[in-house]
Amino acid sequence: MATAELTPTTRPADERSAGLVLVVAMVAVMWAVEVVDLVAGDLDGAGIRPRDPEGLVGIATAPFLHAGFAHLIGNTVPFLVLGAVIALGGLVRVAAVTAIVALVGGLGTWFVAPENTVHIGASGVVFGFAAYLMARWVYSRRALHLLTGVLVLAVYGTTLLFGLVPKPGVSWQGHLFGAVGGVVAARVLHGRRDERPALPAT
Repeated sequence: MATAELTPTTRPADERSAGLVLVVAMVAVMWAVEVVDLVAGDLDGAGIRPRDPEGLVGIATAPFLHAGFAHLIGNTVPFLVLGAVIALGGLVRVAAVTAIVALVGGLGTWFVAPENTVHIGASGVVFGFAAYLMARWVYSRRALHLLTGVLVLAVYGTTLLFGLVPKPGVSWQGHLFGAVGGVVAARVLHGRRDERPALPAT
């Protein structure tokens, strides 16, 4: 049996590719679920239902459920773009950020949002992705992370701000706690790397 040694140059490329595949796969599941929802019946009841113990299942399912294709399309592009940027850090990185954002955002929504409501959509994860990309440079102290955060703020800053304004039919709680989850992910994944030098003075 032959063996092959992974070189330092090929391993990161493989990890990035796997991360990108995961992001695309999650979007593909969202589209497949929406097709099933359209054809077979209403699946949206499986979203987050605040203070309902059975509604805790929605923490895992809500990001894959959408209120129609317009809602799904609105989330698909930023999910792919921001997710792809995070996936450049590898499969484990994008999986960890997604899990932390979904958990923190879902639990926050479950505790705070009004009862007798159902919260669905990937926008909470999108807000978490954006917040993570803007916050991580505070902990990593990498110039590239700072530049990425500034670009994300420039492109999505207005959308993020308006997404936190309470509006009927919009889960601003999901947006808010998704963003909190992004900051938590930045702290968890980058906060213990004190050995990295600070940004150089200019």
